[in-house]
Amino acid sequence: MQNSNITIIGAGVVGLAIAYYFSEKYNNIYLIEKHESFGRETSSRNSEVIHASIYYPRNFIKGRLCLRGNELMYDLCKIHKIPCINSGKLIVATNEKEEMQLPFWFKLAVNNGAKGVRIINKDEIKSLEPNISANLAIHCPSSGIVDSHELMKFFEATAINNGVNVIYNHEVSGFKKVYDGFELTVKDKSGCDFNYFSNIVINTAGLGSGSIAEMVGIEIDKEGYRINYHKGIYFRVIRQLEKYPKMLVYPVPPESGGVGIHTTPDLYGGMRLGPHFIWDDKVEYSVDDSMHDFFYKSSKKFLPFLDYDDIVPDMAGIMSSVQKPGEGMKDFIIRHEYDKGLKGLINLIGIESPGLTAAPAIAELILDMVNMI
Repeated sequence: MQNSNITIIGAGVVGLAIAYYFSEKYNNIYLIEKHESFGRETSSRNSEVIHASIYYPRNFIKGRLCLRGNELMYDLCKIHKIPCINSGKLIVATNEKEEMQLPFWFKLAVNNGAKGVRIINKDEIKSLEPNISANLAIHCPSSGIVDSHELMKFFEATAINNGVNVIYNHEVSGFKKVYDGFELTVKDKSGCDFNYFSNIVINTAGLGSGSIAEMVGIEIDKEGYRINYHKGIYFRVIRQLEKYPKMLVYPVPPESGGVGIHTTPDLYGGMRLGPHFIWDDKVEYSVDDSMHDFFYKSSKKFLPFLDYDDIVPDMAGIMSSVQKPGEGMKDFIIRHEYDKGLKGLINLIGIESPGLTAAPAIAELILDMVNMI
């Protein structure tokens, strides 16, 4: 490996989007990924939802980047023929208590700039989704679904075609500041180490982003950079698919946090329910039948036709969260670390949902940041 101008660590959807955007302006870029191909962690284990910017506290960068990413995502998909569908979304109230909560979420969505959101009644809900049970709902017309694998494949192929060196099966094992850049140690699958220099390093390592920051001397607990594993569990629908909604259908968010178990249709006729999040202390993707009853009862509230045996355990994904159990939502951490004596290092920490939607907008933001270095 030769010295580089820019190194991007991590080939999830955010790292790939950055490589794609940067490849149109900069040369001598490395994209380093420890797995054998792109998107092997969070980016391939999620709902693939194009979010509308509904749930985020006012002034969170999450909300701004989600809103911009929503626009960019549909444009990218249209121009480059990446499979997606603008299905729309309903946030449904199934009882009087939830109906009273709905205006709060509607106001939050409006404050975030979500386009076209409105509260609709039972008759309009039935006209949109006849099999849904709800008296009131927030209609979010800009929500949708994207084929995340095809999106990442497009970013990767275009970046490579534009000269980016995408290097798989290599893991960053050492990282230190030197006079006018950074020295990185990269280990291949055989255990051989290679050192090289990079002027700029962009840390998009997802679940490993906190560890990368720690390597270069950042106190991750002091800075709030430590990653906590937030495991999302899904069940798959195997029967009565003809009755399931084509739109995304979400409950009013529960008081316990998160957005609640919701329908997650894919582009090819399948359907999942989830995710339901639990905290874990390791990266582990197993799903068993122990939560079957919980998924059934949670979904039955707005899917009255659902039978117990219509669903089976499916998959799990893990979000790289900087909040701890019991804490409220935290914003994305996107920082040029010049004030820590690390000019040229940009950390992206805790890029969880809506990271997929926001990926193109994050890439735009990082491009602007690098242009100013």
